[in-house]
Amino acid sequence: MIRACFEPPWCIRIEDRAPLTVMLMVRGEAWIVPDAGERMHLRAGDLAIARGPDPYTCADDPATPPQALILPGAECHYPDGRSLNGVMDLGVRTWGDRLDGSAVMLIGTYLWEGEISGRLLNALPPLLALTADVWDCPLTPLLMEEIVRDEPGQEVVLDRLLDLLVIAALRAWFSRPEAAAPAWYRALADPVVGRVLRLLQDDPAHPWTVATLAAKAGVSRAALARRFTELVGEPLMTYLTEWRLALAADALRDTDDTLEAIARRVGYGSAFALSSAFKRVYGVSPQEHRGRVAT
Repeated sequence: MIRACFEPPWCIRIEDRAPLTVMLMVRGEAWIVPDAGERMHLRAGDLAIARGPDPYTCADDPATPPQALILPGAECHYPDGRSLNGVMDLGVRTWGDRLDGSAVMLIGTYLWEGEISGRLLNALPPLLALTADVWDCPLTPLLMEEIVRDEPGQEVVLDRLLDLLVIAALRAWFSRPEAAAPAWYRALADPVVGRVLRLLQDDPAHPWTVATLAAKAGVSRAALARRFTELVGEPLMTYLTEWRLALAADALRDTDDTLEAIARRVGYGSAFALSSAFKRVYGVSPQEHRGRVAT
């Protein structure tokens, strides 16, 4: 996460292909202009989320030409291709053309999209905004205080604050009538299916059956099976299989754990059983999936 400070005229072209970028306008205003779709005007207190990989520009005015280009790997260039790395550094996690700029924005970027996060983020539009008149961000003062600190563990603190910011923003967005929340997300509000979903998500390794889950929810097996399919859009055990395999896919990407250890953690009795299910759903073996991510 960084603090960006600018004085007009300014314009940054973003082509980093990041899966998710969060922009919180702290002071002043800015325009976000995607290559396709409606441009967006941000004022102080507004938050925008850009879902990659499509490029966009962020500027004081839509007519201002780009002055910098952000590429994958945090590479910064002038529009003519010359390196810009380090030129606009203004201090600890602060970037731009002047510290006292009239426009200040907090920017957090997620460079990887996992299978679990993708189940929610894929339901987002390419660009969305939560304006200050409909959503008051309680984390802004704390983020502004923490962003410039240079203390041990500070990156971890900021990462967790960014996660909280995104969670709060997504909850606010999906509560809006125009938002197309995933069926499983809406089903969490159901007293029966919501309880079952939380059980599956909290303890995927448990040997769940429709019968044991129905007992936990206080309904019959038939009633649970019918209600779950109606609200979530797929059978209960199909959802559980997909959830377990998504967890396994993220573990293959994020850890060096053995396939046997991952299998036990997500509810499969052996590496062979996980591998068979994984290849059936993803079309590649777990080892091939891990190799693709590594490259």
